[in-house]
Amino acid sequence: MNEKQLLIIEDEKPIAEILSYGFKKEGFSVRCAYTGAGGLSSAMEIHPDLVLLDWMLPDLSGVDVCRILTERFNIPIIMLTARSSMEDKLYGLETGADDYITKPFDLREVIARAKTILRRYEKAGTQPGNDSPDLIRSGHLVISRAEWTVEKDGIRIDLTPREFELLLFLAGNPRQVFTRAQLLDRIWGYDFEGDTRTVDIHIQRLRKKLDLTNSLITVFGVGYKYEPQKEN
Repeated sequence: MNEKQLLIIEDEKPIAEILSYGFKKEGFSVRCAYTGAGGLSSAMEIHPDLVLLDWMLPDLSGVDVCRILTERFNIPIIMLTARSSMEDKLYGLETGADDYITKPFDLREVIARAKTILRRYEKAGTQPGNDSPDLIRSGHLVISRAEWTVEKDGIRIDLTPREFELLLFLAGNPRQVFTRAQLLDRIWGYDFEGDTRTVDIHIQRLRKKLDLTNSLITVFGVGYKYEPQKEN
């Protein structure tokens, strides 16, 4: 793996230093910020490959920072927090985080999960959905597996890798119904420890970003299917 730029946004300096030390040993270039505003400023300056983001910051909430970063960049974000409930985890994922690690954490686990997420970003398009067509046209939507892009009405829409993988898989298998468990296994299966509500959250985000309420169909009591759009 080529040297990656890591941004750590963490107000507890001892924790930031431990993370920085561990990732530098693994060959990462590391920048630390101790406030939400400082983290956003650093992200604009260095365009990091990965962000480790604390939930509790002295100025902005980590959730707010995550939401802003997701709107401006297509970069993986791992949230670090002492909040351990599933509701908090799902809320963090809903704002755009790719993973969620509770404190206290094992530094080796954080590094391993960071590397896994980076590999998924680098290899996007070569794993889930590899049995889907290279180009899917559905109404005003164009999904390109080869270029890893989605356009609606000629405008490119930024999706996270998992959002794209989920859309590609469902659109590549139109009208087939998949359970939440099947989608979790297919898209998140590598080491994901969450529950099926994660799928619901990503479906909601796709519907909102792409206005796909009439295409991403909920099959009540079962799961989801993709209904191809028709040209108006």
